Amino acid sequence: MSDITLTINGREVKANRGMTVLEAAQAADIYIPTLCHYPDLEPYGGCRLCLVEIEKMRGLPTACTTPAADGMVVTTGSAAIDSVRHASLELILTTHPCDCLECHRRHRCGPYDVCLRHVAVTDRCVTCPANEDCELQQVVDYVGVHKLRIPRDTRPREIDASNPFFTIDRNRCILCARCVRACQEITCIGTIDMSYRGYAMKVSTFGDLPLIETDCGSCGECMVRCPVGAMFPKDIIRPEREVRTVCTYCGVGCSMYLGVKDGKITGVRGVREGPVNHGRLCVKGRFGIAEFVNHPDRLTTPLIRKNGRFEEASWEEALDLVVARLGKYRGDEVAVISSAKSTNEDNYVMQKLARAVLGTNNVDHCARL
Repeated sequence: MSDITLTINGREVKANRGMTVLEAAQAADIYIPTLCHYPDLEPYGGCRLCLVEIEKMRGLPTACTTPAADGMVVTTGSAAIDSVRHASLELILTTHPCDCLECHRRHRCGPYDVCLRHVAVTDRCVTCPANEDCELQQVVDYVGVHKLRIPRDTRPREIDASNPFFTIDRNRCILCARCVRACQEITCIGTIDMSYRGYAMKVSTFGDLPLIETDCGSCGECMVRCPVGAMFPKDIIRPEREVRTVCTYCGVGCSMYLGVKDGKITGVRGVREGPVNHGRLCVKGRFGIAEFVNHPDRLTTPLIRKNGRFEEASWEEALDLVVARLGKYRGDEVAVISSAKSTNEDNYVMQKLARAVLGTNNVDHCARL
């Protein structure tokens, strides 16, 4: 229930006590640009783009770190704010491939469209894994940076492709530290951190080792929080639609969206409103679902051994054979093994069948992942 009232851009806004100014504005559908903020991460204030003016407060505080207070009067746009935002964003763009952000054709280009611009192939927006899903594009449009007044730093930076599931391209990194904070605050592992200082600063592992040689669990929580294309999955296929479901790898019950195209799963993302996982997934849920569902060796029909060879059969034929064979055994002569990739409901029915119908307590499963 809203228990404080503040004014943002002359509009009265209700907010819950404990919210920041940025959260109060977002809840009221008032846009404040930001690149380092993420809902499930602690306030950081690193990008300096969410600056606001607050009456009776000195300077330009960051909205993401300033607690909302009753009676507060906030202005999200002014000459002073726009000037500082513009300068901050220009500094961010000096180390980021930004030809796509300045191109007059960008709003007419979609993912994988043929690029008609006369720029380097590696800088084209259609080659970026975050094209049309890039928070930096939205911020650039809002702030209005169409040309850099500062010389760009075009020195090539390392690309870490050692992880089997995703790649780190430091040439696109804007040093927002979202990935670092996710690894520290959510997974509590701390595999990556902000290393070095000044122009040499980068996201790296301890000892600057390749990611595959560290204790990284490959959960991808860092990757999904990247606002640009600096961290991206190795297999990128844009889905036609999404289907909400529950992960079948274990009994936790994580909610997820499956991206589907041409009848195949192309990607997985967590459901932020999911009561169990709150949008978070492990390596099996994020990167393993599509692999086993789409695998060419996966059985799609029952097989019955005939004359020493497995042959496809109908479900009726297979079930009749199972009933006939099981009828020869009693009680503890039977054991039932269930699957961790089945739903909790299916596994419950399986153990019920074993105990109530077959009369055995020999029940096991393959959930030792």
